[in-house]
Amino acid sequence: MDLTATLPTFIVTLREGFEAALVVGIVMACLKKAEQTQLYRWVYLGILGGIIASVAVGFLLAGTIAGVETAGGIYAPVVKQLLEGIFSVVAIAMLSWMLLWMTKQAKSMKGEVEGAINSALSNNNAGKAVFLLIFIAVLREGFETVLFILAKFQQDWIFPAVGAVAGLTLAAIMGVALFSLGVRINIRLFFQVMGIFLLLIVGGLVMGTLKHFDAALALFSQLSLNNYNWCISDGASCILGTQVWDGSSLLPDKKFPGIVLKALFGYRQTLYLGQIIAYFSFLAIIGAAYFQSLKIKLAVNNKQLTTDN
Repeated sequence: MDLTATLPTFIVTLREGFEAALVVGIVMACLKKAEQTQLYRWVYLGILGGIIASVAVGFLLAGTIAGVETAGGIYAPVVKQLLEGIFSVVAIAMLSWMLLWMTKQAKSMKGEVEGAINSALSNNNAGKAVFLLIFIAVLREGFETVLFILAKFQQDWIFPAVGAVAGLTLAAIMGVALFSLGVRINIRLFFQVMGIFLLLIVGGLVMGTLKHFDAALALFSQLSLNNYNWCISDGASCILGTQVWDGSSLLPDKKFPGIVLKALFGYRQTLYLGQIIAYFSFLAIIGAAYFQSLKIKLAVNNKQLTTDN
């Protein structure tokens, strides 16, 4: 069993799942405080609906890729690579946005969710409003996870799915421990650590995404009816520039520890200049924004502590 394939999805789903668990926990705490525990069933239905919808989206997108592959045609391989590249771009955008959004909005999330529940309880469709809030929260995190799995693992879903189930299970256990058992969890530290892992994982996804577009353009050039070459170089890469790393003998990506680096951070035993530039550019831009948001949040918290004292 290739456990390395489970590591990235475990980390992503643990973080995304715990975020959804926080929303669920806050909602259930509000309902208990308002003595509206009969609405718990709408919470459970929202969780179930969000999970089913996420899985359905995953099968739909995977079916789209498989359909293109089985449909045949000379351009089918090009379209397949383009679709996988586009899914990767969407996954990168969503995960990066959620990384920065959660850092900035974590402090106000409880107040926003409580406000939404109090507003829902004031009308006659409270159950449906609770269902919709939970459904959207679970679907949002599930959709991000599905896109990530599609973008990173196109051939085999079994091991990534195992990692996803394990991550969601642990996230659910943490949520129950936090809200039902009163176990103290340093939520801020959890999201900070998971955020760093997520940043590196998505950075690796950037390199894989470029490889999809590179392969698509190379295939398109080979199939071009007018024999026009769309590549900017004549080497093994089409648009990624010169090869800057060959670790096939020193650090192969199919053997330990290279396979772990590949699973977690997108390492490849063959790397090109374009991939290296994109990887460090992503880490510099998104990483700087992430750590800057952490500094701002820490400064605000310190200021509040000073004011309170």
